[in-house]
Amino acid sequence: MEMNYDENTLRQLEQELNVQILPGTEVMADVGTHHFVKASDRVLVPQPSNDPHDPLNWNKFWKFSAMTCATTVSFTQGFGPLALAPMFPQLIEAFDSNLTDVVQFTGIAILVLGFSNFIWVPLSTSFGRRPVYLLSTLVCFGSAIWRAKAQSYGSFMGACVLNGIGAGPAETIQPSVIADIMFLHERGTYNTLYFVFYFGSLMVGPIIAGPMASTVGWRNFWWLYVAMLGVTFFMVLFGFPETKWHRMHPDELRALEASSDPSSKEQFTIDTKDNDPEKVDSSASMPDLSHTATSQRDPYLGKGTPSKQQFKLFQPNANPFKSILIDIWVPWKLFAFPIVEFASFVVSWSASSFLTLNLTQSQVFAAPPYNFGSTVIGFTNFAVLVGALIGLFTAGPLSDWISMRATKRNNGIREPEMRLPTMIPYVLIMILGNFIVAFGYQHGWSWKVIVIIGYTCAGIQVAALPAISSTYAVDSYKPVSGSIFVSVTVNKNVWGYGFSKFITPWTIASGYVPAIMTNMSLITLWCLFGIVFFYYGKTFRSWSRDSKVHRM
Repeated sequence: MEMNYDENTLRQLEQELNVQILPGTEVMADVGTHHFVKASDRVLVPQPSNDPHDPLNWNKFWKFSAMTCATTVSFTQGFGPLALAPMFPQLIEAFDSNLTDVVQFTGIAILVLGFSNFIWVPLSTSFGRRPVYLLSTLVCFGSAIWRAKAQSYGSFMGACVLNGIGAGPAETIQPSVIADIMFLHERGTYNTLYFVFYFGSLMVGPIIAGPMASTVGWRNFWWLYVAMLGVTFFMVLFGFPETKWHRMHPDELRALEASSDPSSKEQFTIDTKDNDPEKVDSSASMPDLSHTATSQRDPYLGKGTPSKQQFKLFQPNANPFKSILIDIWVPWKLFAFPIVEFASFVVSWSASSFLTLNLTQSQVFAAPPYNFGSTVIGFTNFAVLVGALIGLFTAGPLSDWISMRATKRNNGIREPEMRLPTMIPYVLIMILGNFIVAFGYQHGWSWKVIVIIGYTCAGIQVAALPAISSTYAVDSYKPVSGSIFVSVTVNKNVWGYGFSKFITPWTIASGYVPAIMTNMSLITLWCLFGIVFFYYGKTFRSWSRDSKVHRM
């Protein structure tokens, strides 16, 4: 519910539509005397303000610039932690170690990465997305130098820990940026774009790391990573203005109405970036919404630009410690919300399907009957990348299209659950891919079948299922989108760390089928809960309709 209705207007809309409007439910069409700002014939959710600096009003250049920079950060920060798989043989030799121990370079980085967001997300909420992107990129920059210079197992492990700390924002901040600058009907596509580039970085890293490790040495890979992070830092510095923007909640509007005289009310509304002081008066008749009227209500829609304040290193906060403490607590609170728990489990186990490939590819393809070198093992990740691109070009648009079709059939009322049927084809693709990889590994099938079909299916599902399920959670609890991804990331990375601990000894002892099929069965189980949420998700949302998370 991002329209900022006051209580009386909300009741009027419910009566006219004969529907219960809960957090997450959005009115996507004019209702009676209630009219909204539109683009073409589509109601915009959330409603933009009439301030030219509102990120929702930014012109195409600045939205593209912000999204490009955010996507670049997600890509470069995710590029390092899982790039190690093809260079495991060189790391074993360099540090006089064994496969089980060097796999922990990846496992520890994953674990630390998840919990680091208890630092980064509160900072982004208190001081903005921009300072978090800048500082975290510098931390990754330092860790990459450390990795390139490490001379012992312990030193390299320390660099992995630091990399995990710095790379945390890659998993949490961009979905908040998307919610800051994109309207509801655009988010499915952009969230899929985010997941493709983030998970794509985990695929491209090994593709590059393998050939570099076998030709110019594994240390030079980390110097390349240093250069990438340096470019990213300057992109954010000059091309990413602050996107965090306060939009007044109906409670604030009621408090304003009760405590302010008309003149101060108007000034307060302008100062807090809200778009129309008439919203506090539910009896006021909104104007007819022709394109001309829409332009008059928001003359800056698609024409706005960032202010100088939005390019400062951080945004001021009157109560930073209070907001930080709240943001540390909220992710734990969200684990009690069924929708967030559903998204966490789908994302976690879908990602673990890809992690399985990352952690086993050297173990399988370096041994007979394949006997591949590091370069060829790295190149197998091209199939996963192609699959992710297929997911990008299908899942986001398909999710938005299915939601819009369902909205039209529902008289212009959108429910977050309308996205969930999009999961069906991708669950089937996930099952197919896991069957091929598990039995192909176990029985020594042709690498062409394993890689071209199995790895491609893994890439498709890892781009699609996390994007659909997490967008569903964000649509339901948009004010805490950053905290949602902390919950998701902690759940995902704790499981990923545990998986990295037991996957190698398990496959050595029992073969690949039990491990991979067990993981596939768990993914299928969590996805099947989508049926429950499709029919009863609104009931679950009603349980938390009065929660404070909707007023953050």
